[in-house]
Amino acid sequence: MLLNEYLLLAAFLFCTGVYGALARKNSVLVLMSIELILNAVNINLIAFGAFNHTVAGQVFALFVIAVAAAEVGVGLAIVLLIYRNRHSIDLDKVDVMKG
Repeated sequence: MLLNEYLLLAAFLFCTGVYGALARKNSVLVLMSIELILNAVNINLIAFGAFNHTVAGQVFALFVIAVAAAEVGVGLAIVLLIYRNRHSIDLDKVDVMKG
């Protein structure tokens, strides 16, 4: 496969993730959209690494996967706390919690 095909796939995933993060009101779906964005970045890193015949793209992709795992852990903890306090995970109701 050509580099362009991987870049088009990553661009589609990235645009889908951005749309999902901006248009959704459910916080779990927003977290899933952010994961789509990070996976698009991983596809770009690995595609450029394979194109240049280096393993640097794979190494950076592993770091992005580690950051994504930390983001999911912290994000789900925040979602659980919001649900415990508000009994809803709707992001429109989160602005009520301003201090």
